[in-house]
Amino acid sequence: MTISQDFIGIDVSKSTLDVFEGARSKRIANAGEPIAALVERWRSKDVFVLFEATGQYDQLLQRALQAGGIGFARVNPARARDFARAAGFLAKTDAVDAKMLAMMAERLRPKADAPVAQEREHLRMLHRRRDQLVHMRQQERTRLSEAREPEEKQSIVQHLAWLSGAIKDLDSRIRHFIASVGPLKQACSKLRKAPGIGPVAATTLLALMPELGTRSPKTIAALAGLAPLNRDSGIERGKRTIAGGRRRVREALYMAALAAVRSSDHFAKLYKAFIAAGKAKKLALIAIARKLLIALNAMIRDDTDFKPV
Repeated sequence: MTISQDFIGIDVSKSTLDVFEGARSKRIANAGEPIAALVERWRSKDVFVLFEATGQYDQLLQRALQAGGIGFARVNPARARDFARAAGFLAKTDAVDAKMLAMMAERLRPKADAPVAQEREHLRMLHRRRDQLVHMRQQERTRLSEAREPEEKQSIVQHLAWLSGAIKDLDSRIRHFIASVGPLKQACSKLRKAPGIGPVAATTLLALMPELGTRSPKTIAALAGLAPLNRDSGIERGKRTIAGGRRRVREALYMAALAAVRSSDHFAKLYKAFIAAGKAKKLALIAIARKLLIALNAMIRDDTDFKPV
């Protein structure tokens, strides 16, 4: 099979990149200089690059491609594996995955990712580090509940105190950073006026959902994994479920929905109506989280106050 040289697939790992270009694959280090050399060579070509979203491991590649004006898209790994199976890629190696991604780019022509401002990247880093510390604190609290020896307990208590201080410091840094960046400050102020949206939920949306205000209601719900998916076949009508999307955004919106139900008459009545209609409590909160996200999307898009949907 022949794949146009205009479409490039890259399999990303912690230390290396496998790059499929034209008819062959080559491996380079996942480091600044090798990536910069690639991008410089591509500047004179009309190429499109596709790679799987791999968290921190693709950050250098993203920044270099964006700075070089090279079109690229990050694809959900599960979607890439679905394409691989459909296209007959039975073997799985880094080189094969790179070739599969190049073919996926050529066949499906995904939309290029929108450029991400450096301010958003910095906020995302601060938010990620806060999440890591909160997770460690929860682990230590669990260990404290299971600890029996006094010395062990003392060590955990001391670490918990340090973690709480570090989280408080990050909260302050995040707050001051948002206040120092005009667009982020304006968006945060608007989001905080919505029911249930506290500082953590607002920061999560600003850091991890830069598309807020630029997408349709269905698309923004799908990005967060809050869009119900049909499970129908023939005359059978399956149960609607949610899947995929950005887990951390969905978690933040779920907690915001819980707070909104407690603080807003509109959402409290909506919640009771869902329960009366036979929805489970968790499903009712997920439905409210979706409605909350759609309303927030409209707020940012239209530069208006919060209006329930």
